[in-house]
Amino acid sequence: MDYIEIDKYIAKKTSKISEIPNYEDFGRTEKQLKKDLRQTRRMLGQFQDMLYAHNKYSVLICLQGMDTAGKDSLIREVFKDFNVSGVEVHSFKVPTELELDHNYLWRHYLVLPAKGKFGVFNRTHYENVLVTRVHPEYILGERIPGIHKVEDIDQDFWDKRFEQINNFERHLFENGTIIFKFFLHLSKEEQRQRLLRRLSIREKHWKFSPGDLKERKLWDRYQSCYQEAISRTTHEHAPWYVIPADNKKAARVIVASVLLQALKKYKDIREPALDDKILANLDTYEKELQSEQNK
Repeated sequence: MDYIEIDKYIAKKTSKISEIPNYEDFGRTEKQLKKDLRQTRRMLGQFQDMLYAHNKYSVLICLQGMDTAGKDSLIREVFKDFNVSGVEVHSFKVPTELELDHNYLWRHYLVLPAKGKFGVFNRTHYENVLVTRVHPEYILGERIPGIHKVEDIDQDFWDKRFEQINNFERHLFENGTIIFKFFLHLSKEEQRQRLLRRLSIREKHWKFSPGDLKERKLWDRYQSCYQEAISRTTHEHAPWYVIPADNKKAARVIVASVLLQALKKYKDIREPALDDKILANLDTYEKELQSEQNK
């Protein structure tokens, strides 16, 4: 959408997420926002077809946010017009025993998007500097040499982990993966309202867990960890976008617009030209097919 300036959502190393608004509506009604999203996602779907035909880039979309931030519904609505074979969504939950037998990035490497495809990570490799930062005891399950107790996990440990993540993303970028990282910036009050809705609507009961309330008590700690993670890993080749998330419909339009506007800057992504020999004989092929009607 023309009214969305995508650069205003890019996080800088000096950005303070506590000072960034949680709500946006652009002065538009819900009906208008829905229409805007339909238009934008159609163009995104067309771009995905071209990306697939071009077959030299992949796109990795990373979604992070507090519980109830709207990640699932955003994925459902933004990518609705994609060819289903052109986009893959992966959700990363508590690591399995197999995953813990490898380094923490292993499970993410396994499902990176192939050339010509979009990959969406619903929660991402950043859980390893977010949830594990809030609950450092989880690190012990990784069985890392030299880490025997929580007290062994010092600032140097986290500094190295940020460096590893930065190197991981640079490696992907340098080999043709276009990276987008979105932090769905939800307010604590809006989360409270959404949790209450899960409790009051029977069809949404399955989404609620008492653990949500436990983690909610750690809100400030999570915000601090998000602040550091974003400031230390936002780069031109792998930028973080801080998206106001209290209004789900506007958040979806913003994310779709960021993707479309940024991807359109890749002028080298286009449908491959036909081989000269095939191009020269298009009329012949057409006549051959047309002639079948007369048989």
